[in-house]
Amino acid sequence: MKVLVTGGSGFLGLEICRRLSARGDVASSLNRHPSRALERLGVHQHLGDLADAAAVSRAVAGCDAVVHNAALAGVSGPPGPYWATNVVGTRHVIAQCRAHGVRTLLYTSTASVVFRPGGLEGVTESIPIAPRHLAAYPATKARAEALVLAAHGPELATVSLRPHIIWGPGDPHFAPALARTVRAGRLLMPGDGGNLVDTTHVRTAAHAHLLALDSLRQSPEAAGGRAYFIGQGDPRPLREITRHFLRAAGIDARWCAVPPRLATAGAAVGEALLRAARSTRTHALSRFLVAELLHPHYFDLTAARRDLGFAPPVGFDDGIAELTLSTPNDSEETPCRTPTTPSAPS
Repeated sequence: MKVLVTGGSGFLGLEICRRLSARGDVASSLNRHPSRALERLGVHQHLGDLADAAAVSRAVAGCDAVVHNAALAGVSGPPGPYWATNVVGTRHVIAQCRAHGVRTLLYTSTASVVFRPGGLEGVTESIPIAPRHLAAYPATKARAEALVLAAHGPELATVSLRPHIIWGPGDPHFAPALARTVRAGRLLMPGDGGNLVDTTHVRTAAHAHLLALDSLRQSPEAAGGRAYFIGQGDPRPLREITRHFLRAAGIDARWCAVPPRLATAGAAVGEALLRAARSTRTHALSRFLVAELLHPHYFDLTAARRDLGFAPPVGFDDGIAELTLSTPNDSEETPCRTPTTPSAPS
C-alpha cells in the first residue's frame, strides 16, 4: 500500500519508512528539508510544513494510509509553536485524509499525555489524560490525540500509539542530552534515580507502528478509536538506564543526587526567566523534566499485546549491547528536522 509518513526523516520516522520499504509498501514522507537517508531508501519526499494545509494536501493525495509521526517535541518553551505543529498540524492531516479518501490514520502520540507528578506504575489505557500538564508538549500531544481518536469512524479508521523514551543507534535526543549533562565525571540529577522507568527501542516503536497499521487495515473495529501504550515492558531504575546509555557512549559518570525540592524550585525559576526573556527553547530545564526524572513511569502493555499482537522485537539488554557497538557513523545521517522541528516522543 501507499503510506505517507509525516516526519519520515526523523529518528522514528526513518525507521518506519525503512520497514515499510523493506516489506514492499510504497512509502513517502512529508518533511521540511531533503533527507539523504530517505533518498537512499527510495522514499519520495514532499517538502513542506504541517502548518501548511496545502502542503499536507499534496502529500496525502493518492495515499492509502497515513502515519502521522511528526511533532514538535520538548520539555520547555511557549505553547504557540507546539500548538501550531501538534494541534493545527494534526487537524490538517485529519482534514486531508478525509478530503482524499484515505481510510487509515495512525498517530504517534506519547505516554506523557497521561503523566502527572507522583508518577505512574503499571497503569493501563483506562487511566484518563492528565488533568493538568506541566509543559506545552504533553498538553498539545494530548489534544492532538483526542482529535485523532474522535475522528475514528466508518470512513476513517484511526488509532494512537504511545511510545515512551525512544532510543537506539543514531538517537539524536535522549542519550546525547544525557551526555551533555555530564560535567567532570558527575551526572547531576534530581533524586536518587531509584524510580522505575520503561523505555522504547526505536525498532520496537517502528514494529508496533506496522502492527497497528496492519490491524487498522484488516479489522478496523478491533483497535480503531483506541490508544495503546508501547514500550519494552522492562522497567528499570532510572539510575541504571542512564548508566547504560552513558557507558554505551564511552562515558563513565557518577550519579550526584540533587534534592528534589531544590531541583523543582530551580526549574520553576528557570521557566520564569525564560518566559521573561521570551525564549523559545524547547529543551531547557523545566518542572516537567524534573518530575519525569523524579517519579516512576511504566505501563501495562496487555492491550497492545492482545489487540495488535505486539511484543518487543529487541530486548533492553540486547539493545544496549547494540548501542555500545555502534558508532556515530553507523547512523545513516543526523535526522533532518521534519515538519516544524519534530522529535521522538518522550
